[in-house]
Amino acid sequence: MMNNAISMFLFQGAAGGGLGIFLLLPLLFIFATFYFQQRKTKRWQEVLNSVKNGDRVTTSGGIRGLVIALKDDAVHLRVPPDNLRLEVAKASITSINREEEEKKPS
Repeated sequence: MMNNAISMFLFQGAAGGGLGIFLLLPLLFIFATFYFQQRKTKRWQEVLNSVKNGDRVTTSGGIRGLVIALKDDAVHLRVPPDNLRLEVAKASITSINREEEEKKPS
């Protein structure tokens, strides 16, 4: 009986336009979420494309190193303590620390 009353209320509200906005809110929320996620991804791609020699980076695997060479989709890192040279995918970079940013006074 209660379910019948609720469904009847929702049906009448939707037909009358009273609940129309509430039916659209979840859809609008999903579109807004996708939009902002796409913007965030685009900004991060721009940051990855701006990586240059001399930048210190950290990969998603926890490897920290100095960028010594660039390829289209990969970077070569010099990794301490034995100065190993590793090639990692650009997409695996999670943070970038530029030398000139560290030297700037606050």
